[in-house]
Amino acid sequence: MFYFQYMMKRYAGLVAIVSMIVFCGGCASSKKNYTPTKKYAVHELQSDYNLLKDILRQTHPALYWYTAKPNMDAYFDRFYEVIKDSMTEQQFAWLALAPLVNKIYCGHTSVSMSKAYSKWAKAKVTPSFPLYVKFWNDSMVVLANLNAKKDSLFTKGVLITAINEIPTQLVVKYMLSFLPQDGAANNVNLHRLSANFPYYHRNIFGLSKSYKVKYIDSTGQAKNALLPLYMPIVDSTLKDSTLLPSAIIPLPRLTRQAKLLRYRSFNVDSTKKYATLTLHTFSEGRLRKFFRQSFKQLKKQHINNLIIDIRQNGGGKVNMSTLLTKYISKIPFKIADSAYCNIRGLGKYRQYFSGGIFNNIQMYFSSRKGKNGSYHIKSLERHMYSPKQNKFAGQVYVLVSGPTFSAATLFCNAIKGQAGITLVGEETGGGWYGNSGIIIPSIQLPNTKVRVRMPLYKIVQVYHGQPKGSGVIPDIPVPPSYEAIMKGYDKKMAVVKAIITANK
Repeated sequence: MFYFQYMMKRYAGLVAIVSMIVFCGGCASSKKNYTPTKKYAVHELQSDYNLLKDILRQTHPALYWYTAKPNMDAYFDRFYEVIKDSMTEQQFAWLALAPLVNKIYCGHTSVSMSKAYSKWAKAKVTPSFPLYVKFWNDSMVVLANLNAKKDSLFTKGVLITAINEIPTQLVVKYMLSFLPQDGAANNVNLHRLSANFPYYHRNIFGLSKSYKVKYIDSTGQAKNALLPLYMPIVDSTLKDSTLLPSAIIPLPRLTRQAKLLRYRSFNVDSTKKYATLTLHTFSEGRLRKFFRQSFKQLKKQHINNLIIDIRQNGGGKVNMSTLLTKYISKIPFKIADSAYCNIRGLGKYRQYFSGGIFNNIQMYFSSRKGKNGSYHIKSLERHMYSPKQNKFAGQVYVLVSGPTFSAATLFCNAIKGQAGITLVGEETGGGWYGNSGIIIPSIQLPNTKVRVRMPLYKIVQVYHGQPKGSGVIPDIPVPPSYEAIMKGYDKKMAVVKAIITANK
């Protein structure tokens, strides 16, 4: 009960301040018939919540993988009790659904706002906590200050030890309880918080007019400062008063090659000691042709060291991940020890899933009933893949980190431990023992239209090195460092280049 009262109190400030910014003088949301401060009746919220609970129990392939059924049932009851009064879409998503979904410990099961909310929020700048920060272990260091013109105290590199009397360790622990992750592999969420701390702090803690921040000054002394809420600049001449001038300047159109470079790139060092293959996804970028051309160039130029950077690769198509593995692996490999779903179709819940009919067809034709009553993708469980004849024969260094997820984790598991292949960096966010995925549609709840992304298949990897819970552990750990942050250099890449130079 304390949790609910505290969060509603915090959100009261959020609703009031956002309302003041958004609706002062009229805005585009009213024209588009969407109001983010609209509150839904208790019975509507409870109906959406119970529907999601029933869908998860019926179709989620790993609902009880990390949380035993009695405990999960208790969580269903606990967060149902949060719905004591009417709530906005944002309150419902963050106060009731996000912490519930967190307890599943499935990185592919996550909550997002409705399409209408996302469209309304696009290009809008809202009030927030004023500091961007970087997390690692128990450290929190300032990266940027949104109030930099008014505040010269909190510059890049300042160490923060508490916010509003809450120590940074507890701030992080609490915020992690709202974010999805595979098992105990929460490194991905440390990266998420570091990428957009103001966004997560606003949604989890709500807004304050000011923030009491404890920090360490340049002399090593602990001090306190009162930081004002960041308020976006409002241009009254714009039709939508929540838009900054820069937000409506049209961006230049990217060439096709520039678009492809957002997904992948390949470069040979001028010394020809090594080449770097960077992959941000396994879903885009015309990867089949890209792989073929890249490995052909490696062979033609006699490059003996290859750096594969998948630190920001959240996964994608398993067949593309498998294709890259065939270019790298020195031995035959399998994708999964087991890959299965609970039911062969979405049944009466099909109408709530994106691509419901198509997903039903896929599930029907790709899976077969096993002895345990589940429906298995036999092709993934049985097929042994062979390395390509023109596979890369030199030394391979794979850069990994928290955002390395899903299909990228399958790649890491398949090649880890092989001679001449070294994983460098941080623990992956994707589970080493396995994860859920293959088909990942979204559920749209009928009243609030809040969306919940949910996988339909559970995968247990072959030859995984750890019990379920951790991500893939690198062979050479390279954690974040204060020095690298301050000097602005890529420490993980520097470590690999030093190894290549030393080995020569």
